[in-house]
Amino acid sequence: MDTSTLKPDEVAVYFLKSGIAKHNDRYENIFFKAVLAGVMLSFGGLLSEVISGGAPGLTESNPGIVKILGGFVFPVGLVINMMVFPMAVAKRVIPWWSLPLNFLIVTFGNLVGSLFFGAILVKYSGILSTAPYNAYVVSFALKKAADPTWAQIFLRGIGCNWLVCIAVWQAAGAKETVSKIYAIWLPIWLFVACSFDHVVANMFSVPLGIMFGADLTTAEYIRKSLIAAYLGNIVGALFVALPATYFYLWDYDVSGLRDAEAGMVEGRDTSSTPDDEKRR
Repeated sequence: MDTSTLKPDEVAVYFLKSGIAKHNDRYENIFFKAVLAGVMLSFGGLLSEVISGGAPGLTESNPGIVKILGGFVFPVGLVINMMVFPMAVAKRVIPWWSLPLNFLIVTFGNLVGSLFFGAILVKYSGILSTAPYNAYVVSFALKKAADPTWAQIFLRGIGCNWLVCIAVWQAAGAKETVSKIYAIWLPIWLFVACSFDHVVANMFSVPLGIMFGADLTTAEYIRKSLIAAYLGNIVGALFVALPATYFYLWDYDVSGLRDAEAGMVEGRDTSSTPDDEKRR
């Protein structure tokens, strides 16, 4: 009997296959996909800033409601996270060096996409250049990168990507579009409303604040916000990826997936169907 969702072990295997596919993708494809992902997440960040920055009176009287409203619209820009590759590396279906290489390419691509969106489509387009939006852009960047300590940003990064990975896991388990959107929406809404830190989201909001004159240097942003949030996001992803690997892939026979990966490298199709993949 067909169900509307995949079982947890089926979702885990799906991520292994996704890790193999990403490992075998061309580097230029990974980069340009990451650029587009940075743009898409920036769309969500822009909408959140429009909602939050356009309500200064409500912000002063009821800041919690503004955070909830801003968080509600942010998930339109969700991108993939740091969970897939650690699972694939842990089960040794891809080599370990693929993880840092992929992270490097994707991070640079995310940054390019976010900076392009912030500079060209927001700063130079003038859509946030009038009050009260311009002041909010500056204050939001300072709240993200200047006011908290490095350790606080790191811990907020853990909470953020823990929720993002839950969202991606739930969406991967859903079989139709509406369910996928709903599965993504709630955890992302939660992380934004609670002011956790996502490194790619901050690639849009913090540099945008610097473009608008925030008292923050690029070096300070990289040292404090980018690095702290990035490391926190990695830890948050591991809090989902490692237990999932242990619970659902502990006794999974990955030999078929390894053969498929080898076949891709050698230019021959040795991929197996889900029915061919058996547990020990």
